[in-house]
Amino acid sequence: MTDLIAIGVLVASGISDYLDGYLARKWNQVSRIGQLLDPLADALYIISTVFALTYREIIPLWLAILLVAREGLLFPLLPVLRHHGYGVLPVHFLGKAATFVLMYGFPLLLLSAQPGAAGAVAGPIAWAFTIWGACLYYWAFGLYVVQTVTVVRQARRVHG
Repeated sequence: MTDLIAIGVLVASGISDYLDGYLARKWNQVSRIGQLLDPLADALYIISTVFALTYREIIPLWLAILLVAREGLLFPLLPVLRHHGYGVLPVHFLGKAATFVLMYGFPLLLLSAQPGAAGAVAGPIAWAFTIWGACLYYWAFGLYVVQTVTVVRQARRVHG
Protein backbone atom coordinates (compact mmCIF):
# COMPACT_ATOMS: atom_id res chain seq x y z
CA MET A 1 0.00 0.00 0.00
CA THR A 2 2.86 2.40 0.81
CA ASP A 3 4.32 1.90 -2.66
CA LEU A 4 0.99 2.76 -4.27
CA ILE A 5 0.91 6.02 -2.31
CA ALA A 6 4.50 6.73 -3.37
CA ILE A 7 3.60 6.05 -7.01
CA GLY A 8 0.69 8.48 -6.64
CA VAL A 9 3.00 11.12 -5.17
CA LEU A 10 5.50 10.69 -8.00
CA VAL A 11 2.76 10.91 -10.63
CA ALA A 12 1.16 13.94 -8.95
CA SER A 13 4.56 15.65 -8.72
CA GLY A 14 5.19 15.12 -12.41
CA ILE A 15 1.74 16.36 -13.38
CA SER A 16 1.99 19.42 -11.14
CA ASP A 17 5.43 20.25 -12.58
CA TYR A 18 4.03 20.08 -16.10
CA LEU A 19 0.91 22.09 -15.26
CA ASP A 20 2.92 24.73 -13.43
CA GLY A 21 5.07 25.40 -16.48
CA TYR A 22 2.19 25.14 -18.94
CA LEU A 23 -0.04 27.55 -17.03
CA ALA A 24 2.80 29.99 -16.36
CA ARG A 25 3.48 30.24 -20.10
CA LYS A 26 -0.18 30.28 -21.10
CA TRP A 27 -1.07 33.06 -18.64
CA ASN A 28 2.22 34.89 -19.20
CA GLN A 29 3.16 34.46 -15.54
CA VAL A 30 6.80 33.63 -16.16
CA SER A 31 9.08 35.18 -13.55
CA ARG A 32 12.82 35.19 -12.98
CA ILE A 33 12.37 33.45 -9.62
CA GLY A 34 10.26 30.78 -11.32
CA GLN A 35 12.94 30.29 -13.95
CA LEU A 36 15.48 29.75 -11.18
CA LEU A 37 13.36 27.60 -8.87
CA ASP A 38 11.81 25.26 -11.45
CA PRO A 39 15.11 23.61 -12.46
CA LEU A 40 16.05 23.39 -8.77
CA ALA A 41 12.74 21.68 -7.96
CA ASP A 42 13.25 19.30 -10.88
CA ALA A 43 16.77 18.46 -9.67
CA LEU A 44 15.49 17.82 -6.15
CA TYR A 45 12.73 15.58 -7.55
CA ILE A 46 15.26 13.60 -9.59
CA ILE A 47 17.83 13.29 -6.80
CA SER A 48 15.38 12.35 -4.04
CA THR A 49 13.60 9.83 -6.24
CA VAL A 50 16.89 8.30 -7.37
CA PHE A 51 18.01 7.93 -3.75
CA ALA A 52 14.73 6.26 -2.81
CA LEU A 53 14.80 3.90 -5.80
CA THR A 54 18.42 3.02 -5.06
CA TYR A 55 17.70 2.44 -1.37
CA ARG A 56 14.89 0.09 -2.35
CA GLU A 57 17.27 -1.64 -4.81
CA ILE A 58 14.92 -0.91 -7.70
CA ILE A 59 17.68 0.75 -9.70
CA PRO A 60 21.36 -0.17 -9.62
CA LEU A 61 23.87 2.07 -7.89
CA TRP A 62 25.66 2.88 -11.16
CA LEU A 63 22.48 4.43 -12.57
CA ALA A 64 21.94 6.46 -9.42
CA ILE A 65 25.50 7.75 -9.59
CA LEU A 66 25.09 8.57 -13.27
CA LEU A 67 21.90 10.58 -12.73
CA VAL A 68 23.05 12.40 -9.60
CA ALA A 69 26.49 13.09 -11.09
CA ARG A 70 24.89 15.02 -13.93
CA GLU A 71 23.48 17.47 -11.41
CA GLY A 72 26.89 17.69 -9.77
CA LEU A 73 28.55 18.31 -13.12
CA LEU A 74 26.19 21.20 -13.86
CA PHE A 75 26.94 22.98 -10.60
CA PRO A 76 30.49 24.17 -11.51
CA LEU A 77 29.11 25.92 -14.60
CA LEU A 78 27.30 28.50 -12.43
CA PRO A 79 30.39 30.29 -11.07
CA VAL A 80 31.89 30.34 -14.57
CA LEU A 81 28.76 31.95 -15.97
CA ARG A 82 28.57 34.46 -13.10
CA HIS A 83 32.24 35.36 -13.54
CA HIS A 84 31.47 36.34 -17.13
CA GLY A 85 28.40 38.38 -16.17
CA TYR A 86 25.80 35.81 -17.07
CA GLY A 87 23.24 34.21 -14.77
CA VAL A 88 21.74 30.75 -14.82
CA LEU A 89 21.31 29.37 -18.33
CA PRO A 90 17.76 29.23 -19.59
CA VAL A 91 16.25 25.76 -19.58
CA HIS A 92 16.01 24.43 -23.10
CA PHE A 93 13.54 22.01 -24.60
CA LEU A 94 15.89 19.04 -24.41
CA GLY A 95 16.41 19.54 -20.68
CA LYS A 96 12.64 19.73 -20.18
CA ALA A 97 12.13 16.64 -22.30
CA ALA A 98 14.74 14.68 -20.33
CA THR A 99 13.10 15.57 -17.02
CA PHE A 100 9.67 14.78 -18.44
CA VAL A 101 10.79 11.33 -19.60
CA LEU A 102 12.41 10.56 -16.25
CA MET A 103 9.25 11.71 -14.47
CA TYR A 104 7.39 9.06 -16.47
CA GLY A 105 10.02 6.41 -15.84
CA PHE A 106 10.39 6.73 -12.07
CA PRO A 107 6.79 5.93 -11.04
CA LEU A 108 6.81 3.07 -13.53
CA LEU A 109 10.03 1.73 -11.99
CA LEU A 110 8.37 1.71 -8.60
CA LEU A 111 5.31 0.02 -10.11
CA SER A 112 7.58 -2.57 -11.74
CA ALA A 113 8.73 -3.63 -8.27
CA GLN A 114 5.19 -4.70 -7.43
CA PRO A 115 4.22 -8.34 -7.79
CA GLY A 116 1.75 -9.33 -10.45
CA ALA A 117 0.86 -8.41 -13.98
CA ALA A 118 1.04 -4.64 -13.52
CA GLY A 119 4.62 -4.89 -12.28
CA ALA A 120 5.60 -7.25 -15.07
CA VAL A 121 4.13 -5.01 -17.77
CA ALA A 122 5.52 -1.81 -16.21
CA GLY A 123 9.10 -3.11 -16.04
CA PRO A 124 10.19 -2.92 -19.70
CA ILE A 125 8.31 0.35 -20.20
CA ALA A 126 9.87 1.82 -17.06
CA TRP A 127 13.37 0.89 -18.11
CA ALA A 128 12.81 2.22 -21.63
CA PHE A 129 11.72 5.59 -20.23
CA THR A 130 14.51 5.66 -17.66
CA ILE A 131 17.32 4.78 -20.06
CA TRP A 132 16.03 7.17 -22.71
CA GLY A 133 15.59 9.86 -20.04
CA ALA A 134 19.15 9.36 -18.79
CA CYS A 135 20.48 9.66 -22.34
CA LEU A 136 18.49 12.84 -22.92
CA TYR A 137 19.64 14.11 -19.53
CA TYR A 138 23.28 13.86 -20.59
CA TRP A 139 22.58 15.21 -24.06
CA ALA A 140 21.00 18.25 -22.38
CA PHE A 141 24.06 18.51 -20.15
CA GLY A 142 26.24 18.62 -23.25
CA LEU A 143 24.14 21.45 -24.65
CA TYR A 144 24.49 23.38 -21.37
CA VAL A 145 28.27 22.97 -21.61
CA VAL A 146 28.21 24.24 -25.20
CA GLN A 147 26.07 27.21 -24.12
CA THR A 148 28.52 27.98 -21.31
CA VAL A 149 31.51 27.83 -23.65
CA THR A 150 29.67 30.14 -26.08
CA VAL A 151 28.90 32.65 -23.30
CA VAL A 152 32.52 32.63 -22.12
CA ARG A 153 33.84 33.14 -25.67
CA GLN A 154 31.42 36.00 -26.30
CA ALA A 155 32.33 37.65 -23.00
CA ARG A 156 36.03 37.38 -23.82
CA ARG A 157 35.46 38.99 -27.23
CA VAL A 158 33.52 41.87 -25.69
CA HIS A 159 35.82 42.45 -22.73
CA GLY A 160 39.02 41.63 -24.55
